[in-house]
Amino acid sequence: MRRSTSRSERRVEPYGETWVYESIVGALLGLHLSDRQAITLQVGLFEVAVLLLAWWYDLGSAVLPGTVAVVVAAVGSVVMRRFGRRTRRLDLPEPYRRLLFGSSIEVVLGVFAFVALVTYVFVFAPRSAVPPLFERLFGSAAPVPVTFLTLLILWDLCYRIGTSWWAALVALWRSRRYAFDAETVRALRRLDALNVAFALTQLAMVPFILDQPVLLLAVGGHVVAVAVVSTAAIWTLRVRDGHVPSAST
Repeated sequence: MRRSTSRSERRVEPYGETWVYESIVGALLGLHLSDRQAITLQVGLFEVAVLLLAWWYDLGSAVLPGTVAVVVAAVGSVVMRRFGRRTRRLDLPEPYRRLLFGSSIEVVLGVFAFVALVTYVFVFAPRSAVPPLFERLFGSAAPVPVTFLTLLILWDLCYRIGTSWWAALVALWRSRRYAFDAETVRALRRLDALNVAFALTQLAMVPFILDQPVLLLAVGGHVVAVAVVSTAAIWTLRVRDGHVPSAST
C-alpha cells in the first residue's frame, strides 16, 4: 500500500522527511520550486559562473572539466529529488525513513569527503610527485574567485557522494532487517538501481584526473562500493520476497 501524496512536484514535505538539499530548495526565498526549476537554476548559476570566470581569467582549458562537474552535480540533484519523492510514496518502516532522511548523516559523510579532498589538493599533492590539480587547471596562482567557485562545486559533488553512500548503506540495513510485499520490493529495487546509476555518472570525471592516482582510486572505489552495497541490498530484498507480507512492523 502506498502513502497518499500529491502528484505535483511542488509539494512541501514535513521537516525531517527530506534530504538537507531538498529542505534548502524548499525554503529558498520562500518559493516552492519544481524539480525542473530547481535543477535549471542550479545548472544556470554554476555554468554561467564557470564560463564568465574562464573568460575573464583566460582559463579556457578549465571550462570542460568545470562543466562536467556542474552536470554531474546536477544529475545528483535530480536523483536526490526523485529518490526522496519516490521513497516517501511507499509504505515503509518509520525507522528506515527517519534514518534515511532525518539523521542528516549524508551531510557528515559529505563533509568528510570534502575535507579529505581539500587536504589532498592543497597539502598532499603539492608535496608529492603528482602534478598539483589546481596548478594544472588554473596555473601556478589560481585566482581567488576561481578557487572559491571550484571549491563550491566540489562541495556540491562531495555532498552528493555522501548522500549516495548513505542511501546505499541504509538500503542494505533496510533489506536485512525488514521484508516487504512484492510491489514494494520492485519499487525499492528501482530506487537502489537509481543510486547505482548516479554513482556511475561520476565516472565522467575520470578523464580529468588520470594523472591523480589517489583521486582515481577514491572515485573508482566509491563507485564500486556503492554498486556492491546497493546490489547486496537488492539481492537481500529478493531473497526475502515472500517471507513477510508487510513492512509496517
